[in-house]
Amino acid sequence: MDIVLGSDHGGVDLKEACKAHLEGSPDYRVTDWGVFSVDSADYPEIAHRVAQAVAKAEFDRGILICGTGLGMSMVANRYKGIRAALCHNLFTARMSRLHNDANILVMGGRVIGAGQALEMVDLFLKTPFEGGRHQRRVEQID
Repeated sequence: MDIVLGSDHGGVDLKEACKAHLEGSPDYRVTDWGVFSVDSADYPEIAHRVAQAVAKAEFDRGILICGTGLGMSMVANRYKGIRAALCHNLFTARMSRLHNDANILVMGGRVIGAGQALEMVDLFLKTPFEGGRHQRRVEQID
């Protein structure tokens, strides 16, 4: 599975933890589009780039992280075909895939800890879309 990561300065530390975690698995090919420091950065630039690439099917899934996750999710969800899910716990990460077929996981680097975030990443990437009655609803999004 091809995964693209992006963050702003508020999410860079959590992004780096997610990247290291994913690179430890042979199941994922990881691309990191920054940022790479805690210097102030504009989250829309990264969110636009990641969302466009996932929408064009250049990557299977994306992960975006800013301070709260709010800004990144707002930008990413402007793109047709993107279902960016701002998740704060394991339940929302699981349900974002199971019922909503989310293709971008968004998290807040200042909201959740690395341990929980890594569990959320694993759950998000391994949970299949249930389809069925949820397919009709997902089609209604666009």
